[in-house]
Order: sequence, then structure tokens, then C-alpha cells
Amino acid sequence: MEMMETTQQQDDDIDMTGNPRIATRITRYSGAIFDVDDLSIDLPIKGGNFTRITRQIVRHAPSVVMIVHDTVRDLYLAEREYRVGCNAFVHGLPAGLMDDGESVQDAALRELREETGIRPDAHAYTVTCISDAYSSVGMSDEISHVMAIDLHSWKLESTHFDADEHVQSAWVSWERLSSLKIQSATCVIALQFEALRRAGVQAALNVRETR
Repeated sequence: MEMMETTQQQDDDIDMTGNPRIATRITRYSGAIFDVDDLSIDLPIKGGNFTRITRQIVRHAPSVVMIVHDTVRDLYLAEREYRVGCNAFVHGLPAGLMDDGESVQDAALRELREETGIRPDAHAYTVTCISDAYSSVGMSDEISHVMAIDLHSWKLESTHFDADEHVQSAWVSWERLSSLKIQSATCVIALQFEALRRAGVQAALNVRETR
């Protein structure tokens, strides 16, 4: 990694160009959605030695977050459901956890189909990868793959929710979507991307089109 200009002098000899290594890992909690581990980590010191620190990490499956655009009607999918982090029913975008061995695009299309019943017609959609963002880089390994799905033609099928999953979804205008109080950081990334794209500055964004 290229050295950045420092704002103040470091007091220690940590070599931030080196590679930390996990020395020990003990799982303290294992649940249905996430695990919590105690870690001992060796940080490299200039000269080739290491110093040890301790951290806790929440291990969580990767997820997908989508801003879904019906390009024919110029409408977007918005959702509302209960979120335990803020203990409230909140607005957001279609999202879900990835299954083991599942590609990012396959996970996005599966979650879209399961939560909303929407199945894009073959070769009638475009997936643009916006960002890969950690939900909390200081305490969790959960990475969210944020993307835009542009639908040109699609069919509506039945939804498939978990027994304790309750989701409302609706097609709304861009103006309505922009006015909703959406607080999820990954959803905000998707919304900011779309705002820039609608303003015609997509060429300046660091994104890649996958289909």
C-alpha cells in the first residue's frame, strides 16, 4: 500500500506497509446470523518483529443491496420492514444475505425474486456494481455488495419469505424515493450513485457493468 502523507508523527514502530497476522481465534458466541470471535493479532514492526494486540470481531455472511430501476416506467423499488438495529419499521432498498458459494449477481437476483416476486426477462436487465462496502470495518467482516439493477422487462412471480420476515415493497418515483428517510449506509451509497447517474455524471463514477 502506498504511504499516505501523515498528519502527525507516529510514536511507535508499527510497519503499516506490512501484513498483520491472526495468531489466535476463539469463538465466544455462535448464532443464527453472526458469530463473535476473540482475536489475538500480530502487527508487524519495522525491522521484522511483531507486537500483539487483541480485538473482537463479528463474523457475518456477505450481503447484497440493490437499487432497482424499472427503466420503462422510470420507477424504483422501495421497501419497508422491521430492523432490530434501530428497533423500528424503516424504509430501504431490496437486500439480503448471500448463500455459500453464490455469486454476487446470482444472490441479488435471487433476493429480488424472493422478496418482491420480480424475475427479469432474459437479456432484459443490466447489473452495475457500485461498491463493495464493509458495514463496520472496525468490528465486523460483513461486506455488502452494492449494485444497481436496471430492468427493461420482467415478470411477477410469488414471493418467498422466511417465517419471521415481513417486508412491504412498492414501486415509487425517484422523487418519492429520494424523500424517504433511508438511514442504512449501503442504501445511501446506492441512492447517491443513482442521483449522480441521473444527473449525467456516470462516467466519473468508479463502477463496472456486469451484464
